[in-house]
Amino acid sequence: MFLPKYPDNPTPPTAHTHTVADQAPARRSAPQISVSTGAVAAVIVGGVVLTALLAAVAVTAISVAVAAVVLRSLLRDQHRR
Repeated sequence: MFLPKYPDNPTPPTAHTHTVADQAPARRSAPQISVSTGAVAAVIVGGVVLTALLAAVAVTAISVAVAAVVLRSLLRDQHRR
C-alpha cells in the first residue's frame, strides 16, 4: 500500500551527439596590455597621496570637534558666573 510504484519500462535517456552547431564559436584573444613601471608607480603615489589627504581631513575634523567642546565648556562656565 505505501510502497512506491515504478514504471514497468523506463525509457533510457537519449544519446546526444555533438554537432558543429553545438560548439561555441572561437573567441578572439584580447589584445595584450602592457603596464609600465611608471604607471604602477603613479597609481601607488596617487593612492598614498589620497590616503594622506583623507587622514589629514580626519585629524582636522577631530581637532575641530575637540576645540568646539572645549570652547563650549569655557563659554558655559563663563555664562554661569
